[in-house]
This record gives sequence, structure tokens and C-alpha cells, in this order.
Amino acid sequence: MISLTKFLVGTEYFGDSLRYKHGAKNNPHGTSSGNGPVVAWNMTRTCNLNCIHCYMDSENKKYDGELTHLEAMKFINDLADFKVPVLLFSGGEPLIREDFFQLAQEAARLKIRPTISTNGTLITPQVAKKLKEIGIGYVGISLDGLQEVNDRIRKKDGAYEAALRGIENCVAVGQRVGLRFTINRHNYQELDQILDLVEEANIDRVCFYHLVYSGRGSYMQAEDLTHEETRRALDLIMERTLDFHRRGLNKEILTVDNHADGIYLYLRLKEINPKRADEVLSLMKINGGNRSGIAFANVDSLGYVHPDQFTQKHILGNVRERAFGDIWRDVSNPILAGLKERKPLLKGRCSTCGWLQVCNGNFRARAEAVTGDFWQADPACYLTDEEIKKGVS
Repeated sequence: MISLTKFLVGTEYFGDSLRYKHGAKNNPHGTSSGNGPVVAWNMTRTCNLNCIHCYMDSENKKYDGELTHLEAMKFINDLADFKVPVLLFSGGEPLIREDFFQLAQEAARLKIRPTISTNGTLITPQVAKKLKEIGIGYVGISLDGLQEVNDRIRKKDGAYEAALRGIENCVAVGQRVGLRFTINRHNYQELDQILDLVEEANIDRVCFYHLVYSGRGSYMQAEDLTHEETRRALDLIMERTLDFHRRGLNKEILTVDNHADGIYLYLRLKEINPKRADEVLSLMKINGGNRSGIAFANVDSLGYVHPDQFTQKHILGNVRERAFGDIWRDVSNPILAGLKERKPLLKGRCSTCGWLQVCNGNFRARAEAVTGDFWQADPACYLTDEEIKKGVS
């Protein structure tokens, strides 16, 4: 995750204290010294939508074998013992699960920051008020375009309007809310209008996700942007971030799942603002790049632990059998051990890239999806051969 707001204008939000804290990249098991990783938990696979890029391949049906309430409570207590700083409740659609509020409240009681990734369609005024009351740190609502495009991606007429109502209900009660937007060929031409919506609807935050080829997203490789289109998209997002700042609008803008973004931003800044570029380079060195399997973890609805939510085929253990912290520290698994010290294992362009110390090989799930080799170069790296020679490592 790259904070364009932090990089471009220096404004800091909660997540920046985890991403850009000195010594964080030296902890092989978490976000900073003494802390565990951020955990995304797919608490249910059931969803009321059927999005074309869903990494969980979720449908509107009941799935057997999901963690029971008692198992989930024990799991959350184990996370607290491991000093996990943030628990992201995800799905499917997490608000479908009847005990969501009890589980989120337990996380808050144990000093784990509860956040939620939702499609927003179930957030009534009453739900928004309850989210605020129990201390949800952030509500991320998936919206992948304006009405026609979003509803086509979600395969549900009315999904856009329902999500927008969910956003409005959160804003009305003062609940911090943001958009989660996955950039692809269907929607990238609407980026400008989406950023207009962020302003018009008083939305606090927007995360622009790069497409990862996992789940139903495995069939969307041809729907991804070209490298040149990705660069143009980043140019637009960066300019709008600067424009928000110039006009005194406090909007947190992030990109997710492609650490080439930070390097691209740095190279652009170096031409126009060398002092700011030096500060960005320092932040990237502190962060250390992609940290799946280190500072970020995923647990699915059946209790299986994965390096991240897009790497579901690689199972590290199950929280029904062992505490999460014991699984996360166990480097007998070759994938987990490799991710904690991956640089010698990387192949292709990644192995010789001059930016390796600030990117850490980018996203392994995409490399594996395209090449069949977990350690090959990430095909979504859009830096040119000339640019990767200008690196710092």
C-alpha cells in the first residue's frame, strides 16, 4: 500500500504510522518491533453480489465449515496475544454474518483496530450508527465505477445506488469511510469522475487497487491496463491528490498492490521537487516494499492462513489447530520462509532491479498467475528497463 498523500504532501493518517515507522521492515513477523501483522479475515464467503473480479469467487449462498462464533472469538483473542494492530473484516460480504458486530466489538475491546471491507449495500442508517458506536476505525466500501460500469462489474442492478446510500449513511454519523476501487479496462476512464465523487460526497479516503489475477480475477488478465495506461492513471491520481491538498481538502489517497507506484512517483518528483523526492525515497526505504507474509496476513472463512488474500492456494496452517502467532512465526513452510527473506529467490527483472530494497519484488500472486512460478517477476511492474537501472540497491 502506497500513501500518495504522505508521499506528495506529507499529511499523515493512521496507517502511515504502521507503514513508515523506523525499524518496521526489520521485523520478520509484523508491522513494527513487537507487533504482529495487519490481518485481513474473510469472515464469510457468502456475498449478496457476484463481482467479476472477486478473489474469493463468492456467491449468494451458504458455505459450510466457516469458523463458528466461539472459534472466531478464540481467533480474535489469539490475534490480540500476538499484538496484531489491525483486523480487517472482509468477505464475501461481512455484514451478512449475524455475529459481525459482536466480533468487531471484541476486537475493539482487545485494542485491535477493527476495520471493514464491504460492498456497502447493507449499510442502513442504523447499521452506520452501530459501526460508529462500536469503534470501527474505517469502513472501506467497494465501488468500481459510476452507475452503469459498477453495476456491470458487480452483476447487480442498483448496486451503485445502494453503495452510495451506504456511504452517505456513514458520512451522516461521522463514521470514517472510503472507497475501494480496483482499476481495470472497464473503469479506468472514470477515475476523474470517481475523484469528483470523493469530493462531492465528503468521502475521507480512496484506495486504488491494481488488478490481481486471483479467484474470478484470474480470468481478467486481458482486462488489465497496459503499462502505459497504468502510468497515465497514476499521473491523474497524483495530480488530483495535489489538487485536493492545494484546496485544503483532507483526502487520504492510496494505491494498493503495486509497489512500482512509489518508485514512479519518486522519479516524477525528482524532476520537479528534488527535496520532496529525497523524503519519499527515505519513506520507501523505511517501509521496504511488499510485505505479504511479513506485515500482512490473510485468514479465510475456514480458518486457513495465507500470506495475503490473493494467495489463497498457499496454506500456512489453520487457526482451529494452532494459534495464529505460532503459524506466522513457523518458517518450516517454504513459501512463508521465502517471503520473509525473498530477495535471493526472485527471478527475472525483479532479481536485478535497482529498486529491489524499496519494492521487495512487488506482488507474487500476479507472477505466479502468469508464469506459474511464485518467484518470477511481477508482470504488472510498469517501470522501463532504463528506469530500473536507476535504482538505489
